[in-house]
Amino acid sequence: MKAILCHSFSNIDALTYQDAPSPTVGKQDVLVSVKAAGVNFPDILMIEGKYQMKPNFPFSPGGEVAGTVKEVGELVTHVKVGDSVIAGTWTGGYAEEAIAHASRVFVIPTGMDFVKAAGLLTVYGTSYHALKDRAKLQAGETLLVLGAAGGVGLAAVDIGKAMGAKVIAAASTPEKLAVCKAYGADELIQYTTEDLKERVKQITAGKGVDVIYDPVGGQYTEPAFRSIGWQGRHLIVGFAGGDIPSLPLNLPLLKGASVVGVFWGAFTAQQPVLFQQGLHELLAMFENGTLKAHIHATFPLEQAQDAMRVVANRAVVGKVILTI
Repeated sequence: MKAILCHSFSNIDALTYQDAPSPTVGKQDVLVSVKAAGVNFPDILMIEGKYQMKPNFPFSPGGEVAGTVKEVGELVTHVKVGDSVIAGTWTGGYAEEAIAHASRVFVIPTGMDFVKAAGLLTVYGTSYHALKDRAKLQAGETLLVLGAAGGVGLAAVDIGKAMGAKVIAAASTPEKLAVCKAYGADELIQYTTEDLKERVKQITAGKGVDVIYDPVGGQYTEPAFRSIGWQGRHLIVGFAGGDIPSLPLNLPLLKGASVVGVFWGAFTAQQPVLFQQGLHELLAMFENGTLKAHIHATFPLEQAQDAMRVVANRAVVGKVILTI
């Protein structure tokens, strides 16, 4: 099979497109003939050696795929050869074939194509876990989403509206904010030209927001937290802005607020039953039309480096997908 391979921790340019052996199927594994693979920011961190997980070399990046089941292990019963599935792979997704543990394989909702399915698992799984399990977002609360046009950000806007929240979307350009508006955002902040803290104060009449969804970090974390309301919850999802910020600890004290870590990858391993329950709930919302995935662009597998550069440059609205 063909695959994108990483031979040492380096940069995107060092990846190769070459022949690789097909994965070996264990008793609880599913082998997927990959039709589409999601491109995510953690894929870039992983090849650079900056992610919490350090795979053995050589490895193919890519943590989510959609395709058809080619082979199943002897203990796998919930899917069969020929089924159309979404699978979480950790690594190995940028390839013509990928292996996944059966607990991380789900049947694609009726009417959903492989491209949209491949963009669902990571960003919607992360955002649903963040808002439902970590923030316990309630209908009627106010949610501020930073980086709202990116993969996880736009998913948070979509899910937040579905959960009944008032959503404030913050992004860097009018074009990105227009997409957020189309996904249901109630208020928009262009934080490259507006004062984030002051705009939130205006929008909430001084009350502040109940939940902050923060996949950006850097210079926006502290002003966002300073706009939080009493007993608010600030979700730390990632640091796409590049810098890991520091936060004066008197701020959560004065507001009775919480800084809440969101590590979806660890959650799926530590609490697999809750993970699977949440994914089934998400898939049901896609099937009934409550949620919708936004695809920014598709690239063929051999152009995976170009796709990753688009994500690395934060030029994406929604998801980038590799097609095979």
